[in-house]
Amino acid sequence: MTPAEIDFEELFDAAPDPYLVLDADLVIRYANWAYLQITGRTREELVGRHFSKAFPDTPTAPAVARDFGASLQRVLASRQPDSVAPLRFDIPVADHPDELEKRWWSGMSSPVLGPDGSVKWIIARAEDVTEFMRSSAMGEFTQPPGTQTTGSAAHVYARSRDLEQLNDQLRQAHAREREIVLALQEAMLRSPDLDRHRDIAVRYLPATGSLNVCGDWYDVVDLPPDRYSIAVGDVVGHGLKAAAVMGMLRSALSASIRAVPSPAQALEVLGLYARSVDGALATTVVKVLIDPRSRLIIYSNAGHPPPVLLHADGSHDFLDQATDPPLGARPDHVPRPQAGLSYARGDILVLYTDGLIERRGEDIDAGLARLTAALAQHSWLPAEELADTLLAHLGVTGGSRDDIALVVVRL
Repeated sequence: MTPAEIDFEELFDAAPDPYLVLDADLVIRYANWAYLQITGRTREELVGRHFSKAFPDTPTAPAVARDFGASLQRVLASRQPDSVAPLRFDIPVADHPDELEKRWWSGMSSPVLGPDGSVKWIIARAEDVTEFMRSSAMGEFTQPPGTQTTGSAAHVYARSRDLEQLNDQLRQAHAREREIVLALQEAMLRSPDLDRHRDIAVRYLPATGSLNVCGDWYDVVDLPPDRYSIAVGDVVGHGLKAAAVMGMLRSALSASIRAVPSPAQALEVLGLYARSVDGALATTVVKVLIDPRSRLIIYSNAGHPPPVLLHADGSHDFLDQATDPPLGARPDHVPRPQAGLSYARGDILVLYTDGLIERRGEDIDAGLARLTAALAQHSWLPAEELADTLLAHLGVTGGSRDDIALVVVRL
């Protein structure tokens, strides 16, 4: 059975737990049968309404919209699940709509991400915890509970509030940590020579769910008299360790190309150095040298996805004639291959990491076809606008499951 043949509304309505589905604007788009039964609401009262309108504050529930809304906003911002401590929200008594029954609810909201990594839907699960909350400690019991039940209920409520406060502290700490790692990543990827090239645009997007610091990199190095080189690389893994390895390899390659201005020889030097760096083996990297006088691109590739050269007539070439295994893949040193390709003024060269084109369960050729089609369609754009357009066209503006480094050069 294909996903198109599955009736998801039928599945949701068969689920025993109560669920709401909201869109990214926090408008309720669906409420399953269990949710309607447990809350006494109708779909007409919920579907198509903003959550704040569907669950307004009342004298007995002054914090529902605020706390539930804050939780939903955290899901949108973090793209991670978020929970809400028990809140009181009374519901109409069956057959007596003018009367309200005291009820307590806790909830968990989970994001559903779209192709670009942004939150497309939020699935909110509600849980009726009234029996726990009707404790003598809360003054809510209609019948005397046992001592053990009362203590458990009070303990659950106190722990849930403690956890909510702890979550707030963790979010604040994460925000501070994110500022630090963003500054670290910016410093590690800084390329002073890049400022002299108005026709080169670079983009870096960390993997969704990461600390915004990963193992992909780019670099631009000017070489006398008027040549320049570009590198794009990808260290295996994510997080601070991958970023540390990335920083060492990037610096080593930048130094190598200045000393031996041959892409193949520079990658040979880098490969030898990588053997002494823990975590550097299996790194992929492509190095190109651009000579504006002869209008020639010289390149060497260590296991990396091939750069694309788009011509003015819409045709393209892949720089795939000098491809070798990743760093450290061979037990002994072997000279790396090198190839050259001529270009015309106005051609576009694009270097990238695999997060831009690879999709789970899909052949890499499909991703390359999407990239070249997007390039041909928007080739008239300046480099900066073209870089953003490519990310949007390939559905990764908000990031993807893997890091993305992208360099667009209008030659």
